[in-house]
Amino acid sequence: MGKTLAEKIIGSHAGKSAIGGSASGGEVTAGEIALVNVDVCLTQDGTGPLAIRQLQKINLEKAVNPKRTVLFLDHAAPSPRRELANDHITIRKFAEKTGACLSEVGEGVCHQIIAESYLNPGDILIGADSHTCTGGALGAFATGMGSTDVAIGIALGKTWLRVPETFKVQVNGKFQKGVHPKDLILHLIGTIGADGATYKALEFCGDAIDNMSMSGRFTLSNMAVEAGGKAGLIASDNTTKEFLTEQGRGKQFKELKPDKDAVYEKVIEIDASSLAPMIAFPHTVDNVKSIDQAKGIKIDQVFIGTCTNGRLEDLEVAVKMIEGKKKHPKTRFIVVPASKSVFLEAMKVGYLKTLVEFGAAIMAPGCGPCVGVHEGILGDGEACLATMNRNFKGRMGNPEGFIYLASPATAAATAIAGEIADPREFSG
Repeated sequence: MGKTLAEKIIGSHAGKSAIGGSASGGEVTAGEIALVNVDVCLTQDGTGPLAIRQLQKINLEKAVNPKRTVLFLDHAAPSPRRELANDHITIRKFAEKTGACLSEVGEGVCHQIIAESYLNPGDILIGADSHTCTGGALGAFATGMGSTDVAIGIALGKTWLRVPETFKVQVNGKFQKGVHPKDLILHLIGTIGADGATYKALEFCGDAIDNMSMSGRFTLSNMAVEAGGKAGLIASDNTTKEFLTEQGRGKQFKELKPDKDAVYEKVIEIDASSLAPMIAFPHTVDNVKSIDQAKGIKIDQVFIGTCTNGRLEDLEVAVKMIEGKKKHPKTRFIVVPASKSVFLEAMKVGYLKTLVEFGAAIMAPGCGPCVGVHEGILGDGEACLATMNRNFKGRMGNPEGFIYLASPATAAATAIAGEIADPREFSG
């Protein structure tokens, strides 16, 4: 019987199954529970301190693979409060003691940097952050776990997991002008619901995926968890290889794809050419409507950035739309590049200059307003249209605020108009 991507990757890392069958020698099947070797571990400044304290409690303060254990200061960076600054000290001390890698303030968002510098096709990555699934775009089994689970992975280099069933998401056709991968994943989440793929692996394929850039693929995998997914996987191919080569890691490439006779729990087919720009309305990600139902809603703040849409290609989409125009005077516009390398390249090609001239506030690489800890917190009754992945009540620091999710193209159009606008009506 053929294997899905999830079964292949987990099987290649598995020892004898703890429960439900023998998961050894590269053979696992959905439903089994396997003990697996872990290649990469990550924590961030919201979850890292808890992981470290748990290891200290059991006298296991070590990193078995320090060169691929990465501790990120990105969620509250630079620190806005004393207690968070002290958490940063805890993380820095652990990195110094164990030799684990430290990604400092200003380096960028954990999921972007993991993809740029650490993760390879076929790897297993566990992270104390739910959007660790972003790494699935590289053909890795990347998944979020609790702080204690990741702490044990850091110290012992192993974890256990149940091999997930897989939904095959077949996307064919060509996107219309003004429609982007973010619109595709919002459409999918709106269709199957926020719990429609709970503990399933979403495996994206089809000619629309084959022709998609790595940036777009990262967006899809990033938001798999918003449908409840355990992982969001995409086969590795020439696009993957080119990305790794650009990062100086071309030798780490290997082709990885599912078997032709792989068994899927469900197959979902989507025609990319039929999609329109999509908007997730407050206060759930699956409250998705087309742009026609959203146009004209007043927006106080627009935010482009995060691990979902803070890459160079996302900034390029926005810049092409705003060039020669001015921001609406009653709408704030915040832009946060996902990593230092994105920031530097955007500076080099002039994107940051164009954004600042348009009226954007550019912030240091990191999570920025996404988690509502600092930078860009909404006022009572204010509405924000953001390229992030979540719009839960209070997500941006104020439960009296309203968050709409959309693509960078829709965000740029909205910053021009001061209200939710259709990007297809603007140049670029």
